[in-house]
Amino acid sequence: MSNADGPREDRHPRSAELYERACRVIPGGVSSPVRAFRAVGGTPLFIARALGAQVFDADGRSYLDFVGSWGPLIAGHAHPAVIAALTEALTRGTTYGAPCAAEVELAERVVASYPAAEQVRFVSSGTEAVMSAIRVARAFTGCDVIVKFAGCYHGHADHLLVAAGSGLATFGRPSSAGVPEAFTALTRVLPLDDEAAVAALFAREGARIAAVIIEPVPANHGLLPQRPEFLATLRRLTSQHGALLIFDEVISGFRLGRGGAAELTGITPDLVTFGKVIGGGMPVGAFGAARKIMARLAPDGDTYQAGTLSGNPVAMTAGLATLDLLVRESGWQRLEARGAELERLLRPVLAQAPFPLHLVRVGSLFWISFHEAGAPRTAATLTERESVRYAALFHGMLDRGIYLPPSAYEACFLSLAHSTTDLTRFAQALRAALAAIA
Repeated sequence: MSNADGPREDRHPRSAELYERACRVIPGGVSSPVRAFRAVGGTPLFIARALGAQVFDADGRSYLDFVGSWGPLIAGHAHPAVIAALTEALTRGTTYGAPCAAEVELAERVVASYPAAEQVRFVSSGTEAVMSAIRVARAFTGCDVIVKFAGCYHGHADHLLVAAGSGLATFGRPSSAGVPEAFTALTRVLPLDDEAAVAALFAREGARIAAVIIEPVPANHGLLPQRPEFLATLRRLTSQHGALLIFDEVISGFRLGRGGAAELTGITPDLVTFGKVIGGGMPVGAFGAARKIMARLAPDGDTYQAGTLSGNPVAMTAGLATLDLLVRESGWQRLEARGAELERLLRPVLAQAPFPLHLVRVGSLFWISFHEAGAPRTAATLTERESVRYAALFHGMLDRGIYLPPSAYEACFLSLAHSTTDLTRFAQALRAALAAIA
């Protein structure tokens, strides 16, 4: 029986049962909001297992997966080399609360690959990495103001859960309940792709700015590749005013290349945050910078940061196995080729779509923009009609065995496990789903 057989509400009874149980004991039935399918409607799939480019739901149905656990599974699910390394590591214990050789080895790999990072410290999530990087930046510069950009997401630390106001440069105001305005009073929010707004803010407050933080390839409000001139302006202005430039490479780091977006753009930040790929599917984050900046961290310096599970031996092993695999199998070159192949397959499909659709791709990251005005470079809100169209496409693809992010604003991820056959199947499913919507 195909995934499209039978009424939709009857196709996933086990997921529906688990979701009903989850809603009684977990807020919203999920441990992270986007998983709840609120943006697309319906009951979220509960995944029972995964292998290669596929996930299998609790009802036994299989799907080609283009979510990839939101980015870390660059080698695909349950890659044999990663599983073998993890299995061996588990026999030695799960956590020590003490230093281990694997964290030294992974730190050496990261430092050798990323020019801005002479030293790194491991944490357990991207949110924690960003939170710690900003603390170090404030300590190093002696300034308090942080500048971020509308449409870039840097985790859920209080001072970064801010929304832009009506002006080009605004005082951050909380975008979540439970965040006091005092916590965001030192955060400024600017639009992407606007050098004049950045220059104006530095002219007013340059002496107070500790750091500018940006996703160099924004991938949390759609995929919004920035012009090199814009990023170069951030580098120039931060250097002129003694502020630090932080690249949030939690998604782009080690996905777009060995040197991440810094290598791709030719722009070197002062601080960088990592996650996703360096954990190989385990909870890992890291932040790094030159030694003179990292020297502010305890125990050498006066800036406190700690974590019981930081440098966890199992997680470090997963990251090592993943990075080794990427180097050994020319992973980044293969991923670029896969991305170009997908682009070629989708071009005629999108050209014949019944409404405007635009493919945006950077390496193995891609996004199908539903914005009628074209693929944006700034954070643009979808209209209600555009959101409804995405929801229809999401379920149309799900019915055809393709698992996409349950939000029109989320990017998709390719992995080394995706084959030409998989990409062809994706293009064929997209053509059929669009025809059904029309």
